[in-house]
Amino acid sequence: MTLSSTIRKSFAGFILLAISAGAFAQSKGFDPSRMDTSAQACTDFFQYANGNWIKTTEIPADKSRFGSFDILLDRNRDIMREVLEAAAKDSKAARGSDSQMIGDFYSACMDEAAIEKADAKPLQPYFSMIDKTRNSQDLIKTIATLHQNGFPAVFGFGAGPDIKNSSMYIVNTGQGGLSLPNRDYYTKDDAKSQEIRTKFVEHMTNMFKLLGDAPEKAAANASTVMRIQTRLANASKTPVEMRNPENRYSKMPVAQAKEITPNIGWDAYFTTRGTPAFAEINIAQPDFFREVNKMMTDVSIEDWKTYLRWMVLNSAAQRISKRFVDENFNFFGRTLTGAKEQQPRWRQCIAATDNYVGEALGQEFVKRTFTPEAKARMNQMIDNLIAAFRERIQQLDWMSPETKQQALVKLSTFKRKIGYPDKLRGYQGLAIDRKSFFENTVRGSGFEINRNVRDIGNPVDRGRWGYNPPTVNASYSSVNNDITFPAGILQPPFFNFAADDAINYGAIGAVIGHEVTHGFDDQGSKFDAEGNFKMWWTAEDRQRFEEKANCVANQFASYEVLPGLKMNGRLTLGENIADLGGLTMAYYAFQKSLGSNKSRPANIDGFTPEQRFFLGWAQVWAAKATDEATRSQVIGGPHALPRWRVNGPLANLPQFAQAYGCKAGDAMVREENCRIW
Repeated sequence: MTLSSTIRKSFAGFILLAISAGAFAQSKGFDPSRMDTSAQACTDFFQYANGNWIKTTEIPADKSRFGSFDILLDRNRDIMREVLEAAAKDSKAARGSDSQMIGDFYSACMDEAAIEKADAKPLQPYFSMIDKTRNSQDLIKTIATLHQNGFPAVFGFGAGPDIKNSSMYIVNTGQGGLSLPNRDYYTKDDAKSQEIRTKFVEHMTNMFKLLGDAPEKAAANASTVMRIQTRLANASKTPVEMRNPENRYSKMPVAQAKEITPNIGWDAYFTTRGTPAFAEINIAQPDFFREVNKMMTDVSIEDWKTYLRWMVLNSAAQRISKRFVDENFNFFGRTLTGAKEQQPRWRQCIAATDNYVGEALGQEFVKRTFTPEAKARMNQMIDNLIAAFRERIQQLDWMSPETKQQALVKLSTFKRKIGYPDKLRGYQGLAIDRKSFFENTVRGSGFEINRNVRDIGNPVDRGRWGYNPPTVNASYSSVNNDITFPAGILQPPFFNFAADDAINYGAIGAVIGHEVTHGFDDQGSKFDAEGNFKMWWTAEDRQRFEEKANCVANQFASYEVLPGLKMNGRLTLGENIADLGGLTMAYYAFQKSLGSNKSRPANIDGFTPEQRFFLGWAQVWAAKATDEATRSQVIGGPHALPRWRVNGPLANLPQFAQAYGCKAGDAMVREENCRIW
């Protein structure tokens, strides 16, 4: 959605979550005890719907935030643990089978004794290669080899759809090379940002010392890395700028790329990577690569070697011995997110297995969690949401018939992916064993990287999934013009067979509407029905749309989430438009589902159907977070914080005000309603 960046059964295959602190099970699919009825619905609906849960729930020590997604993810991991522990005991599994691969991968990850014994030795081949780098020609070959083995450095490179010819894969290369989450962590001057940078340098110093560098040398190395990364950051686009497709696309002939960056040595890079021949390349951020071109000669080879050594170490830190894992967590866990403890090893190993051989794990997960009945119910709800969106487009008073026609064409071509892929890609040729967790990860990365490189110049496979089935997330793809709902999210509280339609339309219905609306948010609306980056609006209609989008951006920019820290209305604009549109569509679809039946659904727990709809939305977003995690999300995340994901869009909806009797002047009734779709 993604429902951030960044995702991931007693009836019809669903198990209701057990009633406990933070759980969602209840006899009728809704739990009034989570509410704070001393709060006023028209003042702070998030507090009203979730206040008692917020009061009584503690963030687990191994998490920086805790809410609906985390609860469901933990439940999914419990199921995956059962699958993996059974596979690990399956001594008769055929070599190359799903059971063998996931069982061996998980077992190698859980073998802490072997990992401790290996310590940092698995990194030595890469350090030796880096140490042998003598000149700029060697440097680009070294970078290419690191990329081939899954180690990030300097820039990104891979095949992806051409956004102006979405049926073909082209080479995309873009800004990268940083260790902190994004550019702003290196460039902001506020006290907190400076503190984080100071602690980051201390962390790098500690990591170099763990490799055996003397304290003075380790500190000097950390300073070198920080200097190089800061230069890369200053040349990078901001998170807000990166939302604009125009800032991610600059396709040119390969010969032109070589002309503007002669010091990079693209031929040596392509040869080392083993890419097929191609004539055009998307140099996504040309100014960034012009700076890298200068750095290839401005920065000494010795400094580059220090930087690359760090990039290998940082990338591998969670896959080697405990002393590196602990120091890595000390900064990236405690300092950046506010988590107090590391997750237990079994959870870390489940996440790793899902990351590297997730399709194999996903097949076993789906067998236990998802049924044809659930898929049919989702298809029906999607049909209803798209029908509601179609009617809304036709009724818009600010859009011309010409643009409406194009919008309807795009909506009619929406494709959907529900539960799990119909066609599996498999892992033929990938060797997984129990000897070395680190080597399994390198082979897993290399397998996917090689498969990606082979896509260059070929037609786009629109049937591929970007998620594994257990993922707790959902998404819209602008180049495929499709929506995806993995099996992992199609469970309570998002999709609950025990709940009435009002709750489900407010929860998974609004999620469906959210993803559909992404096709018509400030960026998705720049792509046509075929998934091409192409303006299909009249100039006048587009201007009206931008004015309406500005209303949403300004609304969310006014919210102060921590003292002195306000939300970035531009960074979160796409998600906020999707929330507003998704809720609107889901409400209309719910009303339409009632039909002409004069027997109105009864009140439940004292709430009308309309009130339950909005409670369904609000309780999906029940969550708490550390201040560090909150700050991190504001700086780099595309989503609003949970309280404002609830209150922000609802304050624009007259249907909400009517349901709860809110009046002008109430906090949940905006004087200027933002309305788009």
